[in-house]
Amino acid sequence: MKILKISVIALMLAVIPASASVLNVKKIIENVADAVISWKSETIDVGQIPQGTPKTIKFEFTNETSKPVLITNVRASCGCTATDYSKESIAPGKTGYVNAIYNAASAGVFTKSVTVTTSDSDAAKQLTFKGTVVAK
Repeated sequence: MKILKISVIALMLAVIPASASVLNVKKIIENVADAVISWKSETIDVGQIPQGTPKTIKFEFTNETSKPVLITNVRASCGCTATDYSKESIAPGKTGYVNAIYNAASAGVFTKSVTVTTSDSDAAKQLTFKGTVVAK
């Protein structure tokens, strides 16, 4: 994520006319650097879970923008996963969550994902969880 921020900033600096004031450049850089939410973890390994027991995987994020952020859409990669998430706006500096509730019906190794869209970005974020369902 930091590489992306630096790349965007470098690109912006390359296309800003030489006559732009230092104050305007500073404001643009601050806005780009401020426009993200930070996920505690984008991939979670749940290890071994018993077959037939649903498992809730909690993805947490912090709003590092200067305005409230709202989760606008959450979509699971398959019908074996239900979702729950923070429905209210998350104020700057506060945390929110996305829960993936995995139905551990079939034994074996699994990797699943949940795609999240928020009001701070048009780009969706893919969160992944993996583990092994152990037969009873």
